[in-house]
Amino acid sequence: MTTGTVDAPQVGTLVPPASDHELVAAIHQLKKERNAVILAHYYQQPEIQELADFVGDSLALAQAADKTGAETILFAGVHFMAETAKILNPGRKVVLPDLSAGCSLADSAPPDKFRAFLDQHPDHVVVSYINCSAEVKAMSDIICTSSNAVRVVRSIPEDRKVIFAPDKHLGAYVQRVTGRPLVLWDGVCEVHVDISIDKLKFLLGKYPEAKLVAHPECPQHILDEADHVGSTSSLLSFVQNDPGTTFIVATEGGILHKMRQAVPGKNLIPAPANAENSCACAECPYMKMNTLEKVWSALATGQPEIVLEESVRARAEVALRRMMALG
Repeated sequence: MTTGTVDAPQVGTLVPPASDHELVAAIHQLKKERNAVILAHYYQQPEIQELADFVGDSLALAQAADKTGAETILFAGVHFMAETAKILNPGRKVVLPDLSAGCSLADSAPPDKFRAFLDQHPDHVVVSYINCSAEVKAMSDIICTSSNAVRVVRSIPEDRKVIFAPDKHLGAYVQRVTGRPLVLWDGVCEVHVDISIDKLKFLLGKYPEAKLVAHPECPQHILDEADHVGSTSSLLSFVQNDPGTTFIVATEGGILHKMRQAVPGKNLIPAPANAENSCACAECPYMKMNTLEKVWSALATGQPEIVLEESVRARAEVALRRMMALG
């Protein structure tokens, strides 16, 4: 293991404020005291997005983490995102409100199995989607996000063989767009593959004027129905700029908070999941593990802190910096 926690300082028995209003006020006060910045992904709970200093997708959050001057980075997202912030900021404290907030896609590429896979495919350039562990990043030549995956692959000389990991659906999408043959790792995001094509087609029939926007982690049969395919930030921009008034959104339901703020007059419909859940949308259980109380606790105690082995961190940073150098 390259990540974990260090012992929390002895600060006595911490009792969180009683109300959400008091919690938010206490969080803002702790931010000042700790010289902290809060970065939050679009898939976080609305109340966490509202108190964050910056909200964005994986690429924008990596860039924000790289630019911050804060002493402490609180990352309201999932584990690999907080690791990315630590990779780029080895001298800063990085905390994650809930250390158990993982990622099904990152978990689909265990480092030992990924190393064995690479050994079976020598002389390949390794492109890894940012949704992977620090260990997998350290085995990669360059990282990508859904915002820049096509650009990253196109930056590689056409005579080079390429491995794309861990999301096979994003990799297949990039393969179709670029025309480049890619060796794909067999990983998926449980949220995007659980979107129901049957329920989606029912919605498209019920709202014939609707435009479907979809994240490229969705399987091809979902993307084939889409009017626009892109990262979460790209989907947000499309809904803002397109003249349409009704959109079905095929990605994690948390993005709807920012979308509704951006286009209050438009009808935004979450793409339904196969499984029944509380929001009748595609929902990541890991993203929803962070709460206001956990944000407050992480700032108050400095825990859970992301800790990386320096050899792993340094190799992973090389791959990340190659991506970021592309703009």
